[in-house]
Amino acid sequence: MKILIAEDDKSLNNGIALSLGADDTVQAYSIAEAHSLLDKTIDLIILDINMPDGNGVDFCRKVRRTSNVPIIFLTANDMEIDIVTGLESGADDYITKPFSLAVLRARVNAVIRRKESEQNVFRQDGFVFDFDAMTFSANSSAVELSKTEQKLLKLFVKNCGKTLSREMLIDRVWSDGAEFVEENALSVTVRRLREKLPGAPIKTIYGIGYMWEI
Repeated sequence: MKILIAEDDKSLNNGIALSLGADDTVQAYSIAEAHSLLDKTIDLIILDINMPDGNGVDFCRKVRRTSNVPIIFLTANDMEIDIVTGLESGADDYITKPFSLAVLRARVNAVIRRKESEQNVFRQDGFVFDFDAMTFSANSSAVELSKTEQKLLKLFVKNCGKTLSREMLIDRVWSDGAEFVEENALSVTVRRLREKLPGAPIKTIYGIGYMWEI
């Protein structure tokens, strides 16, 4: 996770970077610096509205012309019109100062979860599954999955914590009009997923089906 923090208060900027504990943070203290640091590797922007060389709202509008990267505003402006203007410019969230770093972390995590859900990406305990790009990894190691394995995995992670019956899984995964599916096809596919994704929390619910545990 790479986060761009655009905040001219250096103490606050450093505090945010330390609190988030992201894999990678880049820090900007002006709009110009934020522009120079913004690229396609940025996963989220935390943006102060009142910067010394410009307005964060204008910067947000420019970003939105070419990118859907999540943006969270930080500002001392707490009037309703300010909040509405910020959100209408394309921001995903708006936090007024002063704020607690714990609240900021929670809001960052909520925005990331929402965006990943929209983008068909799943993350849990070292597993990262991007079903749109069809890229899958376990503990940073790429994993190749067949189309059938991908379909089954998507059903599991989209229904975390729910028991899925064998009948439903077979009907949803092998829905290509085939009149006959070998009885052990599901068991074989589950075994292959477990082999390719060591530690995957795929639990067998005996006599019923399977569950991806949370």
